[in-house]
Amino acid sequence: MENKFVFYFFVFCDKMNMFGEDCMNQKEKIEHSIITKYRKKIWRPFMKAVRDFELIQEHDKIAVCISGGKDSMLLAKCLEELQKHGNVSFDLVYLVMDPGYQSVNRKQIEKNLEILGISATIFESNIFHVAEKSSKTRNDNPCYLCARMRRGALYSKAKELGCNKIALGHHFNDVIETVLLNLIWNGQFSSMMPKLHSTNFEGMELIRPLYYVKEQDIIYWANYHQLKFIDCACSVTKKGIGKRALIKQFVQELLELYPKADINLLNATKNVNLNTLLGWEDESKHSFLDHYDEKKCRH
Repeated sequence: MENKFVFYFFVFCDKMNMFGEDCMNQKEKIEHSIITKYRKKIWRPFMKAVRDFELIQEHDKIAVCISGGKDSMLLAKCLEELQKHGNVSFDLVYLVMDPGYQSVNRKQIEKNLEILGISATIFESNIFHVAEKSSKTRNDNPCYLCARMRRGALYSKAKELGCNKIALGHHFNDVIETVLLNLIWNGQFSSMMPKLHSTNFEGMELIRPLYYVKEQDIIYWANYHQLKFIDCACSVTKKGIGKRALIKQFVQELLELYPKADINLLNATKNVNLNTLLGWEDESKHSFLDHYDEKKCRH
């Protein structure tokens, strides 16, 4: 009898939740889903990163940098929910930099901002043009150059608006892909950090609150609400020059062979044993030979 009561109670709750959502507009449904339907896959990993890495402090003023993609749009809504319901008082401003989008992409961004109820400051630059030109004339990595220039422009605008932090929408997959990119193309073991002090803008920090959120779960969230976001929208990477797409494919193939490969890649960045490396860097370069003789076994 007790089991039957529990069953009907949960059916009743489901129906009440359904009726509640029916009374919501699209914006409210999107917000509600983050802390209900996607609580386990999005909200909890988001909150874990905020806590683990101490990303937000009292009286922060954070510029949420919106590229127009699914990741940064979700980040904006997560931070908005945290601001409304969290215990820490902080301010948010929303920044959209147009680095040279085609008009169709610019319109899609503006449409999504309206759907999600985000009031953003939009400013323009010619970063796409500069990155593409540099990739042709100097054979520079266009993605790396574009990312650096965009970050600098966002820092500058955020500081102008009185912010002390910028928040970017990089997620779990971006982190492990960066580890592999650095290993394979740069010959170094380094990761994408959850927060950084700016070296060029005094008093500014960069934070990545989606650090633990997997890309596939962001895709599920976007598809569930039938939201259409822009991709990179860069004319260079559309020509197939980008390396990250190759790494994405490699990671997918790796996961088919070993499902925990992505988690272990992230854990590897937390469990580095300097005694097992040939060399490492901090303010200067070091070799394992520097103190090799000091570690002789005593018999």
